Amino acid sequence: MEIIQRKPFDPRVFLGVANVREGRTTAAYKRNETVFAQGDSANAIYHLQKGKVKLTVVSNSGKEAVVAILGTGNFFGEGCLAGQAIRMSTATAMDDCSIMKLEKARIVRVLHEESVFSSLFVAHLLARSIRVEEDLIDQLFNSSEKRLARVLLMMANYGGEGPQEPVIPKISQETLAEMVGTTRSRVSFFMNKFRRQGFIDYKNRIEVHSSLLNVVLHDN
Repeated sequence: MEIIQRKPFDPRVFLGVANVREGRTTAAYKRNETVFAQGDSANAIYHLQKGKVKLTVVSNSGKEAVVAILGTGNFFGEGCLAGQAIRMSTATAMDDCSIMKLEKARIVRVLHEESVFSSLFVAHLLARSIRVEEDLIDQLFNSSEKRLARVLLMMANYGGEGPQEPVIPKISQETLAEMVGTTRSRVSFFMNKFRRQGFIDYKNRIEVHSSLLNVVLHDN
């Protein structure tokens, strides 16, 4: 599998734009509820106001992969603004979420009429692009242990914009394995190792400690 520390994209600025007050709706989603599915018509973008959402892709052969975990304040589904006619991934709530849907036509108008918003949104998209590049480098060059540590830290929002969320939603080891690109048994091994070393605690949910950064910052 989300960064440049420049002026952050502030959702309050976005939501305060008068021209976007029409064409938006907010809905609550329960854990495991689908926001949109791969193959659906792409006609809106979404703002995650509370909770976490995962984006998954299913190949023609039926293999599923987790491509992103998004936290509060993130936008997703913005591919429609670049001419994407159908959804290339499925968005699923990982816990109880509040999500705002913003119609494509209204957002396109705001992008043309509100230069401040347009600049902020472009900066947000660039940061997401850089994140994807970092994820690819991580996948190519880092060990599965280090990749797992990075995924857990990102889910807890260490080093990201906004407050840290050390207690992350319940997530299966199978899902973590898909995100890291390894087997469930390897994830289980490293999770137990992290717990023994005091980097994490977990029963029903995972609590990530800042000391887990040691795994990412130091060579194995």
